[in-house]
Amino acid sequence: MENLFSQIIQELGEDVTREGLVDTPKRAAAAFRYLNSGYHMDLDKVLNNAIFEADTEDMVIVKDIELYSLCEHHLLPFIGKCHVAYLPRGKVVGLSKIARIVEMYARRLQIQERLTKQIATALQTAVDPKGVAVVIEAKHLCMMMRGVEKQNSVMTTSSMLGLFRKEISTRSEFLNLISR
Repeated sequence: MENLFSQIIQELGEDVTREGLVDTPKRAAAAFRYLNSGYHMDLDKVLNNAIFEADTEDMVIVKDIELYSLCEHHLLPFIGKCHVAYLPRGKVVGLSKIARIVEMYARRLQIQERLTKQIATALQTAVDPKGVAVVIEAKHLCMMMRGVEKQNSVMTTSSMLGLFRKEISTRSEFLNLISR
């Protein structure tokens, strides 16, 4: 990957032997591997047995989970926050594991629509709740730095499974709670 970054820098018209660029291919390769580290994660390892029996059916919400991902179309970042909720059915998942699920899928080449669905499906698979809701709000640098160059646009996506899809009152409660 270092050689490929060297080639890219040369194609831009830069001198890869220039002092400031000598180690850039190595640093860029390391950064790109880290930014795409989600490909080397799987749900079982991320959860690490942090699923617990619980006598609760009340909505669990984790909101404002920071996320950083790369747009698969331009390899530019999109940055935002993710709100996740579920309705337990006898099992709950460790709080940090929800953020780790978000991270696992965000650290891949992505489109926001797919990312939203992957997070919802993973939580559904993990604890088989009565429902899962995921909302992502993100700014896309591919839209801000190039193309139409719109600085204040925010893309919002949602995935609603189970009771969040079937029952408007459940969906409304979630949406009201995350908008506070």
